[in-house]
Amino acid sequence: MKHRILIVDDEPNIVMSLEYAFKKKGFEVFIARDGSEALTILKDTIPDIVLLDIMMPNVDGYQTLIHIKNTVSLEATKVVFLTAKNKASDIEKGLKIGADKYLIKPFSVKKIVSEILELVT
Repeated sequence: MKHRILIVDDEPNIVMSLEYAFKKKGFEVFIARDGSEALTILKDTIPDIVLLDIMMPNVDGYQTLIHIKNTVSLEATKVVFLTAKNKASDIEKGLKIGADKYLIKPFSVKKIVSEILELVT
């Protein structure tokens, strides 16, 4: 069975490299450029995992995560923050509101893929 991942980030280069890497690993990949686009996709799609930036226009990653955690149909969906916000208080806040993992930019694509594979297998 194909795993489904929703990548939510407003930086096109990050999205392209992650999309390529996850498709190569057999994932079905969905893309959103901000939280509001992600929420629209999540109305019709239940991914296994959401890879989510925090600092985005319109709806930020925190608001998106709170929505996911409050949506019954998404209760099994894992959420991983992938962000440049690297202060201890940022990490604590992200995990406190429900992120399953908190990863920091800049990053190695190989490391991100391996972290995600740990969560879905």
